[in-house]
Amino acid sequence: MSLDLPKALQTAEVLTEALPYIQRFEGKVIVVKYGGNAMTDPELESSFARDIVLLKTVGIHPVVVHGGGPQVDNLLKELGRTSDRIDGMRVTDKATMDVVEMVLGGSVNKSIVNLINKHGGRAIGLTGKDASLIRAKKLPMSKTDENGNVTDIDLGYVGDVVSINRDVIDLMIASNFIPVIAPLGVDENGETYNINADVVAGKVAEFMLAEKLMLLTNIQGVLDKDGNIATDLTPTKVDEMIADGTISGGMIPKISYALDAVKNGVKSAVIVDGRVPHATLLEIFTDKGVGTLISNHVD
Repeated sequence: MSLDLPKALQTAEVLTEALPYIQRFEGKVIVVKYGGNAMTDPELESSFARDIVLLKTVGIHPVVVHGGGPQVDNLLKELGRTSDRIDGMRVTDKATMDVVEMVLGGSVNKSIVNLINKHGGRAIGLTGKDASLIRAKKLPMSKTDENGNVTDIDLGYVGDVVSINRDVIDLMIASNFIPVIAPLGVDENGETYNINADVVAGKVAEFMLAEKLMLLTNIQGVLDKDGNIATDLTPTKVDEMIADGTISGGMIPKISYALDAVKNGVKSAVIVDGRVPHATLLEIFTDKGVGTLISNHVD
């Protein structure tokens, strides 16, 4: 079989471009929030799993935090149940919490673990309940009407992160495993809470002092007023884009979580289009990356 020299040279060029990034991130923690389309398209699922295995193989320590909202919705529908949302937050009563825990901590988590292992990785699935990994509290919510009247809203078993037990994750990393974390937390009384996966990923990155937080989404990234991807943002620039309406709607909380992470010790965060095959590798190992980078530059 003859050598395809152009293809071989292209492979060598790719590896050469990746080398400085492999050296830079070796031994560092990268937290990846995995969800959206990347979790429902078989090709993207396989692409993601291979990316995570490759990161671990070259000496980087990926920590995966996953969502699973569509999967929860599907099971609730099969059970003949509905689940209301308020400002994007799922109202979670006890029966719904049981379904959330079964889907996120069971089927979805184990499916991701199995996929990574299938591609040669050594993944272990965890929920925030394991070894009190995620200490949580009930998430308060209120709404203010046009007259300034404030109404408290009870979201049920929806939580926020109080702390992350990083010893558990450190143990997994030291044992050469890839942690795959379901966003369930537990409070001091043992009550279980459903937590937004972006929040958990940001807090895990913060407590682990991660080199990078990566949020895989269903959009290209943060777009500027001309519709182009804003590739490098600072805290001041983010504030300006929120104030003038460039960043709005569901992107505001996502970028806020990323910004909080970089303000609290994470070197950088990036919002990446998870619909792009091998988006994780493209973001880490190429010069330009494929998403919106948010860094803790001093403005």
